[in-house]
Amino acid sequence: MTRPADASSGLTPAIETRGLRKTYGGDVVAVDALDLVVPRGSTYALLGPNGAGKTTSISILTTLIAPTAGQAWVDGRDVVTEATEVRRRIGVTFQETVLDDALTGRQVLEFAGRLHGLPAAARRRRADELLELTELTDAASRRARAYSGGMKRRLELARALMTVPRVLFLDEPTLGLDPQGRARLWDYVRALKRDTDLTVLLTTHYLDEAQQLADRVGIMDHGRLVAEGAPQALIDALGSDTIRVRGRGAADELGPRFAGIDFVQSFASVDGGFLLGVASASRHLAEVITLTSQAGFAIDDVAVAKPDLGAVFFQHTGRSLRDGAPA
Repeated sequence: MTRPADASSGLTPAIETRGLRKTYGGDVVAVDALDLVVPRGSTYALLGPNGAGKTTSISILTTLIAPTAGQAWVDGRDVVTEATEVRRRIGVTFQETVLDDALTGRQVLEFAGRLHGLPAAARRRRADELLELTELTDAASRRARAYSGGMKRRLELARALMTVPRVLFLDEPTLGLDPQGRARLWDYVRALKRDTDLTVLLTTHYLDEAQQLADRVGIMDHGRLVAEGAPQALIDALGSDTIRVRGRGAADELGPRFAGIDFVQSFASVDGGFLLGVASASRHLAEVITLTSQAGFAIDDVAVAKPDLGAVFFQHTGRSLRDGAPA
C-alpha cells in the first residue's frame, strides 16, 4: 500500500522500513527487524562489516528480492505491492560494474532511457546533459570496454540518473577507485543535490567518505541497526579523545572499574580489548594503563587518537570494517 504522509511534517519519508526481515533457508538471518527512516533530500550512509546486511537491505529496497517479513516504502510506495512504481522512482548502481562493453557510452545511456520509455528526443537531451555532468562527452562514442575503472563508475552513475530518479541507491559506488576518482564522483553527487531534492542512500567501506558526505549514518551488524545519527553527533558521544587497548584478559570486567572515573566519558568492550572515550588522552594515558594492568589485563598494544567515524564503528561492532562473511 502507498505510505501516507507523516502528520507532523506533511512529508512522506524518501525511504522507510518497519520490522524488515530477510532470512535464507529459515535459519540464516541477513536482515533482522530493521527500522529505518531516511528524510527527503538527505544523504544517508549505511555502514557495517561485510555480511552485516547492507547489500541485502538495498536489494529489498530496490525490489530485487522480497523481504521475509516487515514492510518497506520508497518514495511512499510499497516495495512489494507497488514494485513497478518504486522502480520508476529510483536509480541504482551496484558494487560490481554492470555495463555492456560492446556499447558506446552514449548507447549505454540511451538504451537505459529507452527501457524506461523516454521519447527519443528526451533520451538524447538527457544523455547529453549527463555525459557533460560526468565529463564523458569526449568519450561518448567510445565503447565502454575501453573506459577506465573510474570512467565506468561515472557512466554507471549517469545511467542511474537517466530517468531523473527521486531516490538514488549507491552500493559501494567508489570501490576500487583512486582518491581522485572518488573525489570526482562525489563532486557530481553534490552538484546533483544542490540543484534537486534527490535523496541518496549509499553503502561504503570508506568511513571518511561517509563522515564528509552523509547527513546521517546508520551502522548495521548482524542484520540489525546498532547505531544511528549525524556523523559528528556519533563522534562527539565517544569523548574528546579515544584510547584503544588491545590485549589478553576479561575486558568486560574493566567497565565497572572505569565507570566511576571522572575523565572517562565512554567504555566499550570490543574483540581483543576495549575502547575508552576520555577528556584528554595524553594527560590520563598512564593512569589508564595502570588501572588496566592492575585488573589483570595483559596489554599488547595501546593507540591514542582523536575520535572519528572509524572509532564509532569499532565501538559498536568490535571489528574492522572488512571483517566478516560476504554480504
